[in-house]
Amino acid sequence: MKRHTLAALITSIFALAACGQQAAEKAADTPAPAASEQTAATQETQGELPVVDAVMTHAPEAPPPIDRDYPAKVVVKMEVVEKVMKMADGVDYKYWTFGGQVPGQMIRVREGDQVEVQFSNRADSTVPHNVDFHAVTGPGGGAEATFTAPGHTSTFSFKALQPGLYIYHCATAPVGMHIANGMYGLILVEPKEGLPKVDKEFYVVQGDFYTKGKYGEPGLQPFDMEKAIKEQPDYVVFNGHVGAIAGDNALKAKVGETVRMFVGNGGPNLVSSFHVIGEIFDKVYVEGGKLINENIQTTLIPAGGAAIVDFKLDVPGSFTLVDHSIFRAFNKGALGQLKVEGPENKEIYSGKISDTIYQPEGGAIQTVPLTEEEKAKVEAGPAKAASKDDQIKLGKTVYDSNCLACHGAEGKGVEGAFPPLAQSDYLLKDPKRGIHAILKGVSGKITVNGKEYNSVMPSIALNDEDTANVLTYILNSFGNNGGQITAADVAKERGK
Repeated sequence: MKRHTLAALITSIFALAACGQQAAEKAADTPAPAASEQTAATQETQGELPVVDAVMTHAPEAPPPIDRDYPAKVVVKMEVVEKVMKMADGVDYKYWTFGGQVPGQMIRVREGDQVEVQFSNRADSTVPHNVDFHAVTGPGGGAEATFTAPGHTSTFSFKALQPGLYIYHCATAPVGMHIANGMYGLILVEPKEGLPKVDKEFYVVQGDFYTKGKYGEPGLQPFDMEKAIKEQPDYVVFNGHVGAIAGDNALKAKVGETVRMFVGNGGPNLVSSFHVIGEIFDKVYVEGGKLINENIQTTLIPAGGAAIVDFKLDVPGSFTLVDHSIFRAFNKGALGQLKVEGPENKEIYSGKISDTIYQPEGGAIQTVPLTEEEKAKVEAGPAKAASKDDQIKLGKTVYDSNCLACHGAEGKGVEGAFPPLAQSDYLLKDPKRGIHAILKGVSGKITVNGKEYNSVMPSIALNDEDTANVLTYILNSFGNNGGQITAADVAKERGK
């Protein structure tokens, strides 16, 4: 009963908005007031403020700090674009966007500014859209004033009363679907005194996406309302798609620089546990407001919320951005990179100094008594594969225990971090590379399917049988073209 009542209320709200749009269109047919009357009205409402166009940037770039010490009338021009774009390798999605990308452009204004929003919905759009600014004090955050049919432009203004970092998003019914299709971004209302100066600023927004196909399933994937209602996303990503800020698209900075990230969470459903692996946030502007917390490892960002994080870069390397609800990072795409160049500082971070045998409890040898039957099983050793099919079956168990966390259940890896095993030209060209990777690990740059990876894979303590089995499983899974590795092949390579 309550759900039906709420649905009726929401429908009524947007019906009123639609009526308001029709009224506006009707008013456009009436004669416009004389120019002198328009000027007088503008002077009265705007108070002779200078007019400037908003500087707006696509992620991951942030607009430059405000360089004026007085309020202005800031004109923000927004356009809705519905378009098919890449979600992941081989996966496309029909996004609804502000300005042709996800997230929409970041907007930066000053506390006390009068902001005029000119909101256009392209004629080739399939449905009406609007925008709700969380920085607005007024009904719907501007949603009612900007309810716009395809081929129309709506205009409204608001005064930026309170400084902070705020989400904006579409609020046309069904609201959740519009947001889930990528309709969100950030607006920064900079305090009158400005923010402390830093060397680099970046713009990052997390979002969760719901597709008919499961993660990585190729083709054009439509939106799945049932998954969205159940809050079961197939993708959780930064800046609209898998790998948007990883690999060649990684954020870049230098040792000694101070970095500020404007981080939003468009949702529509999930709360983000934002973390940069290998860094500590010197300052966190909690939920994008005035309260500052210090020395923070991970900060919560609610759906429809934001945070500002500042930190200094002390050592070089690749620092990974994640949602620390960690399966989202390594299995659903919420992973980015900040690549830092510069001199090493061994006092702050030494890297690996040694690798020795660990002997707990002083290294004393201890045994548990076994029955004769148990002793016989130990002497026989683990079950050995009698055929290639046996190897594949046993190899899957080894894969699930040792490889799945990084390379994924479908062997697709994580773009920009862990290379794919599925149809990997690196592995299929020479399967012995797989043996070497398990026995000795891999470090440094490698190229897989035309993309460069520079992460580290440690050696894995597997015996010859397990190594052969898992590689045979990989060669015969994930769409690979088959093959077989034997324990003898592994033993031969181990002896080299």
